[in-house]
Formats: sequence, structure tokens, C-alpha cells
Amino acid sequence: MTYADHTGTGDPRRTIELLWGVRDKPRRGPKPKLTVEEIVTAAIELADTEGIAALSVRRGAERLGVSPMSLYTYIPSRAELLDLMMDRVHGELTDPPPSHDWRVTMTILAEDAWEMYHRHPWMLQLTTSRLPLGPHTFAKHERELSALDAIGLTDLEMDAVVAMVNGFVQGIARGSVESASLVRRSGMTDLEWWTASAPVLAEIPEADAGLFPLAARVGQAAGEAHGSASAPLHTFRFGLARILDGVEQLLSGDSDA
Repeated sequence: MTYADHTGTGDPRRTIELLWGVRDKPRRGPKPKLTVEEIVTAAIELADTEGIAALSVRRGAERLGVSPMSLYTYIPSRAELLDLMMDRVHGELTDPPPSHDWRVTMTILAEDAWEMYHRHPWMLQLTTSRLPLGPHTFAKHERELSALDAIGLTDLEMDAVVAMVNGFVQGIARGSVESASLVRRSGMTDLEWWTASAPVLAEIPEADAGLFPLAARVGQAAGEAHGSASAPLHTFRFGLARILDGVEQLLSGDSDA
């Protein structure tokens, strides 16, 4: 998986107007054939089924049954469209159930994001140092900060924890999506790949398990537990819990962070 595009590279004013539904002054003439919402929906469907690399004005126009040039009257370029798509997908995330336990809330939010990335793998191919300044993206950030508000962190610490959790979720989700893609492309599960590879590896003296005892022992234990060479969901949940353990240590004063 490679990074395809950056968000936040379009015209700032026009992008924000589109994100927040600010309409141009009504014009005389026939009623527009499309809406921005319809264009964004079609673009997301295209990216979901064929990948972000397939997203183009021409392909979007084909899906909507209009000429490519007509789309530019709604959205100036692909750059603005990407921001609209990401903000729309962030709108799929929902408020967690009320809870007085910040760990429970942060876990629910992280699990929700994990599932979002698996529904829309192309989201992991966008570089997001400039997130869309849209209502759904702001709402996502507000929910994350609210989970940590008034638990004893400073504002800077809250910001850092949210960034750390989001980065962790994205990284492990990326590995999970790539693993699933590899299975589809190769036509082999991890277990089938290892079953085919292990006998060949055993024929090579330099790869004797005795030379790498820890790798052999831990690899065997993980393989038996997960039935595969990797277990992204286990890694995600285990790692998230350890991150939140670290935040608890910070709150208790047991950490020098």
C-alpha cells in the first residue's frame, strides 16, 4: 500500500465552503443535475471498490452519467474532493454510550475507527498532516478530547494522547488491510503460506531453528495461538490497552513523562 494523496492541498476557501455546505448565490438557468453530496457519494463508492488510485474526474463522471467537465462546476479539483470524502467518512463515526470511565470511551472510539478503516481502506492511503476542516472531522476530534477532559491531563497532554491513539490505530489498521490484501492477491492464507514455506526452510542449515531459538519459540507460540503469521486485531487491542495503561500511569504520577 502506498500513499496516494495529501489532504489539505486544495483551495482553502472553496474547500471549507464545500465542507460546510456554503452555497454560491443562486444562478438563473436550469436546475443543476447533481449535488455535491451525490458526487462525494459516488467518489467514495469508487474508492471503496477500486481503490483511491482509480479515483479521477473522468471515472466519477462515468459513474454519474455526466461529462467530466460538468463536475468542475461543483468541485474545483480532486484535491477538494478528497477532503470532502474524508470528512464524509468521519461522519460514519458515532457518539459512544455515556460512560464515566475514560478508558472505556477511548476504547470504543478506537474500535469504531478501526472498523471505519476496514470499510474504507483507501483512507489509510491519504497523508493527513492537514485534516479536513469539516464538521464531521471536528466532531470526531471533539469526541476524542471529551473522553479525556477533566481526568487530570493538561490540554497539551490531551492533544498528545489523542494523536498517539489515532496514529496507533492507523498504523495497525494499515498492516491489517495490507495483510488481507496479500491473502487475496496470493490466493494463500498465512497458514497455507507457512505450511508451504516451513519444509523448504528446514532444508537450509543456516536457517536452523537452533540458531534463532527465541524467534522459533515465540513464532511457534504466536502461530499456534492465532493460526497465522500475524494477528492484527490482537495486536491492535493489546497495544491500545498498553497505551491506555501508560496514560493511567501518567495520571497517577508514576510516570516521568
